[in-house]
Parts: sequence; C-alpha cells; structure tokens
Amino acid sequence: MNTTSPTPLPVNMQECSARGWDAPDIILVTGDAYVDHPSFGVALIGRLLEDNGYRVAILAQPRHDSNIDFKRFGRPRLFFGISGGNLDSIVANYTGNGKVREKDAYSPHGNPWFGRTREKKQRRRPDRASMLYSNLARSAYRNVPVILGGVEASLRRFVHYDYKQKKLRGSLLSDAKADLLVYGMGEHAILEIARRLSSGRELTQIAGTCERLSDQAFAERETREEKSVTLLPSWQEIQEDKALFLTAEKLVDAQARSSADKLLIQRQQSSWIIQQPQSPILSSREMDRLYELPFTRCEHPAFPNVPAARMIQHSLTIVRGCSGNCSFCAITRHQGPAITSRSRESLLREAKELSSMPHFSGTITDLGGPTANLYGTSCRIGSCKQHDCLYPKVCKNLVVDEKAFLKLLRDISSLPAMKNVFISSGLRLELLLRTPALFKEIIRAHTPGSLKIAPEHTDPLVLEVMHKESHEQLLKILQLGARLSRELKKNVRFTPYIISSHPGCKESHTAHMAATLKNLGLELRQFQDFTPTPGTLATAMYVTGLHRDTGKPIFVARGQSERMRQRRILERLLPSGKSGRGNSRKDRPQSSGRPQHKKRRRRD
Repeated sequence: MNTTSPTPLPVNMQECSARGWDAPDIILVTGDAYVDHPSFGVALIGRLLEDNGYRVAILAQPRHDSNIDFKRFGRPRLFFGISGGNLDSIVANYTGNGKVREKDAYSPHGNPWFGRTREKKQRRRPDRASMLYSNLARSAYRNVPVILGGVEASLRRFVHYDYKQKKLRGSLLSDAKADLLVYGMGEHAILEIARRLSSGRELTQIAGTCERLSDQAFAERETREEKSVTLLPSWQEIQEDKALFLTAEKLVDAQARSSADKLLIQRQQSSWIIQQPQSPILSSREMDRLYELPFTRCEHPAFPNVPAARMIQHSLTIVRGCSGNCSFCAITRHQGPAITSRSRESLLREAKELSSMPHFSGTITDLGGPTANLYGTSCRIGSCKQHDCLYPKVCKNLVVDEKAFLKLLRDISSLPAMKNVFISSGLRLELLLRTPALFKEIIRAHTPGSLKIAPEHTDPLVLEVMHKESHEQLLKILQLGARLSRELKKNVRFTPYIISSHPGCKESHTAHMAATLKNLGLELRQFQDFTPTPGTLATAMYVTGLHRDTGKPIFVARGQSERMRQRRILERLLPSGKSGRGNSRKDRPQSSGRPQHKKRRRRD
C-alpha cells in the first residue's frame, strides 16, 4: 500500500510541467469531474497506465463548443482515451421520461451547467458525449489515435436504442469515427493498446475491443480470419424488421455470457463493426493490485464538492461482475458474468489506509459491488456457456462462501479506527436465504438505517419478463428477516427497489404490486420508471414489443400517459414530500468502479 501521500493525476499543463513532462503520453477525457477514486473508471484506468510507466493527464468535463480544451496539454504521444463518464451521457442528462436533469452527481456542487445558472450556459456533459469528444480530439490533432471506452461506448458498440431521440442508432464507433472501441472493464485491452502504439504496431485483433472496417478492409480481413464468426442482423435489416433488434441483442448477450472465442460482426450503414473476443477477467490478485494503487480518494482541487465523490469516498469495492441475468440491467454486458472477489488481506490493507485519511469519521459506508453478497461465490465446474446462475433458481454449481464474507466483515470491523462498517449495495434475496448467519450479522451490525433489497416487482408475469426471482423469495426473506430481528432485538426496516412500466407490466400489475407492498408493510422510499437504456434485453423488448424468451408479443408502456398512470399508483405509497424517480438503475450511486450502467451499486 502507499507509504507517501499520493497526488492526483495532472489536469493542466502546469501540473504536467511540475512533474517534468513536456507532454503526456495519454490524455484521458471524461464527462465527469475528475475524482481520484477507484469507483471512477477514468481514475482506475489512469492509475493503471501510470503504474505501467505511462504519463497520463486527465481532461475532465472539457468545454465542447470548441476544441481549445483538447489542446490544453499539446499533442499526446500515444492517444486520446475518450469516455462519457461513469454514466451514459443520456442517462446522466435526462430522466427515463426525457426530462432534463437539473442535478448531476458527477459534477462540482451537483451543477450540470458551466457557470452558475442554466441561462446562457451549456451543459458540462454533452449528449452522446463520447462522440462529440472524439470529434473534438480529432479536430485538435488529426493524426492522434482516438480510443473510445467506458460505459457509454461499451453499451453502444452495436446498433442500439437512444431513448432521448426515440430511435435506433448505429454503433458509436461508426458514428464517432474513432480508431478503436474498448468494451467491458478494459484494463487488459488499454494496456495492450498503449504497448502497441509505443512500439508502432497496428491496433488489430486486440481482445476486448471493437474495430471499424470499410468494405474493402473487411473483405481483405475476411479472407484470412481464422476465428469463428457470428453475424448479427445488420443496420438495414433491423430498420426493415424491428424484431431483428431483439435477435441481435440476444446474440450479443449470449456471447457476453459464454466468453466464446469468436467474432461478432455487424454491418452498419457504411462500415463493418468487428467485436474481438473478450479480454480475460482480472484475477483476484490483479484486482487487489489495481484497487491498491495510490488513489487520493478525493476530488481534484479543480473540481470541488462532487456529490458522487462524497457518497463513495469511504467505501470499498469487494467484488466485480454479476452472475444474475436481469433483463433491465447491463452490468453483465459490461463487467461480465464471472465473479472476481478481492482477497481479505487486500481489503484489510485498503481499510487501514482509508482509516488514516484526515476526514475519516470511523464509518465505511459500503463494502460492495454490483451485488454485495456475490462476494466469495464461485462456480463448482469452473464455467459454463449460460452463466445464468440465479434464475429461475440458484444453480446447483454456484458455490456460496458464507464464512469468507463473515470473516471479512468481522476483521474490518475489528480495526481500531472502525466504528461502523456498512453494506449499502443491494443484496440478492435468494443468496441471503442460503446464508442465514451472514444475513443475521448484516442485520446486527452492518445495516445503515434500512436494508436495501431489490424485488423490482411482485407480479409473477412481470418477474418472468424481468428474469427475476419469484415473489415467494421476497416473502421468505421478510419472514426470515423478521425472525432474525426479533432474536437480535432490533427493528430493521427493509427498503425495496421497484421498477414501474417495465416491458410486460400493465397498469393492473402495478396496482396489484402497490397493494402487495402495502400489505407486507414495506415502505416505498423511491422507485424507478423503466428507462430503455442501451445494452439491455429489456430495451430490446421495449423497442420490439416481444418477449425475450418466447418471441411472442407483450404489452409495453411507451406513451407518457401510460407511464404516468403507473407512476401515480406508486407515488401514493411514498412518504409525504417524497416523489418517485424517473431514473435508470444505472443512476443509483455506485462505488463498484463500474464504469454504469446500471453500476448496480446500484444496487449501477
């Protein structure tokens, strides 16, 4: 761990000069304020590149009415790395019902506008930020490679739906005319890109990347390609038959789960997108090293009071990946279905360092990830093509190590400076039922006010479309939770996360859910209107009106009036003065390093 106080990566040329640099090797561009914390993707990638000997500068929230900010550091020696930020820019800028957000948790003071007011100013984060930043970087230095990455690029790598424009768009790589797109978490890929550019080699056939090829280049590549290929429905075919959008998304989803050594190829309007096989997931040792790099864990002084930074400053990421298969969630598409858990020793070292920070009050706000109680889980047979470990029931080959999580909680809690160690990330109900000792310990000492659970709905037909566990699991967890609370003489409240207007959900389903929640005594604190964000099967169902598994027509609440009727039913359950949120699940606070969508941690 660190023996000296770390300093943030430079955000201007003066800070580069102070390090003795005449120019950086790599400029990482982001739509977020620069927060040097491992929950922020740009900070994570920046520190990794720095650890491997590269000079990295951060261009955070540049003005986008000219390319002047993109010339701030001069010409980078290797490349521009472009990211929209921890959230897709459309999710960051608009609610699920298309309303402009007046707050941005990833901007200084939560203000999404340059300057103090909206009038006469532009947003800090433009719509489809990655595309605009790529164009500005290219106009600033025409021959410098432009590499796309992060949640926005990862989930928009093929034909996708843009809910703000209410239409299908082509690949972001094609629209942005960038040189390469990194999908997924990207650590292995970005290091390989840096190594190749340093040695003058071509950026082709790199695992975890997508390439854009002209017709001629594609024909030449096709004749010598040795890997097996899956050809997705093309842009033109999808335009002629929207049902093929669901077909394409299911093929992309199956590839993400199987980790097959094959190419995914999709014809765009005037180019071809080739997705190379996925990068290997980080091992526990690699993840330990990555998260123990010298982060300041604070905002850069140029970006004060960033709400998201304050929210996750004293949190630890303990797990990456999600073996669930929820229709509305893109975490598996981005982070992968395989679970990597950090070692207890590494987390103890990070907790000790965290406790030595000047403003640490004794509380770790979250030990979490996409789903906290996936920590320590593994597959008895190593892997499979489905990676659908929790639906319709927990797979017999999923190994849940309850003792590992219990020991982690107890060891961190026993550190001298610790007063509280909380779990604020969401918890899978069916796993809690298998780990009653862990459940009891969480209720006893690790619940910050209320225990967050995510049934999402209560109707069996809607839960089937969501690919979520049955309603009986919720009933069982409430019964077990009540019994454990009585044993501990504690009054623990359960806070449910709910989604309204999900594909397949009618007004009658929402009314029945509202009655069910009320009868169960569950207080609804907030809910999310379903948002058709890129990279989920639920969005494909929203666009096509077809069931993900059967291909048969299902009800979809697309109109504003239909969605608002469902929303008003749930708003009656909210405490006085509260209102529901028209947010995607990706908009929940995250400390998992997920670049979004939707970290869960988020639950995004």
